[in-house]
Amino acid sequence: MTEIIIICIAAFLTSILTFFSGFGLGTILMPVFALFFPVEVAIALTGVVHFANNLFKMALVGKHTNKQVLLRFGIPAIFASFAGAWLLMQISGFQPLFSYHLGEKQFEVTPVKLVIAILLLFFSLFEVIPQFQKIQFGKNKLILGGILSGFLGGLAGIQGALRSAFLIKAGLSKEAYIATGVVIASLVDITRLSVYAERFTTSGLHENVGLIVSAVTAAILGTVGEVMIPRHLTSPRRPYCCN
Repeated sequence: MTEIIIICIAAFLTSILTFFSGFGLGTILMPVFALFFPVEVAIALTGVVHFANNLFKMALVGKHTNKQVLLRFGIPAIFASFAGAWLLMQISGFQPLFSYHLGEKQFEVTPVKLVIAILLLFFSLFEVIPQFQKIQFGKNKLILGGILSGFLGGLAGIQGALRSAFLIKAGLSKEAYIATGVVIASLVDITRLSVYAERFTTSGLHENVGLIVSAVTAAILGTVGEVMIPRHLTSPRRPYCCN
């Protein structure tokens, strides 16, 4: 019960904070899942919540998707996501690099934990340090952005920060920026979850369906709250994001 409460609170608050920015849910939520599950399983669980929440977002803003940007960025992202997810499944079976003790508890550092920790540290800094947030790429770099974002999405579930850095200069309106990012993220999620599927069947996750449903519900409620609060504060004839 404790893990359900903690994960749901994290999903709700993170969803509120990240709807309009277009990134951050996976970066924040995955470490929370990792408190209770192995890292590779935590990434897969986060992917389920991330995907379900993005489906809800698509229902809100999907009609504004820019198809040209979607194709140029999304197709490379799909193939790269498959490669990243495959690599995650491979390194998750490697033996620990070393172990250490804290008090009476022993901890192991495996290759997958080390890789994910380094990526999380980097992208956490990427999302909070102003100089990193100002990094942007031109429209001619969309294919490169799809490859990088998709690969890291498949490997660690961290795709939003890079995706936003490439899309922000793609000449999209506010609505198209949000919608296109949501659709791309969903395509990456579908791809990587198909690769993670084998791990779901061997890790006993069927026993945690209630946790997944609760976390998805919390994330969706956070998205609803983020959309409705700006609408309440602005003219009711001009919704904040979804026209």
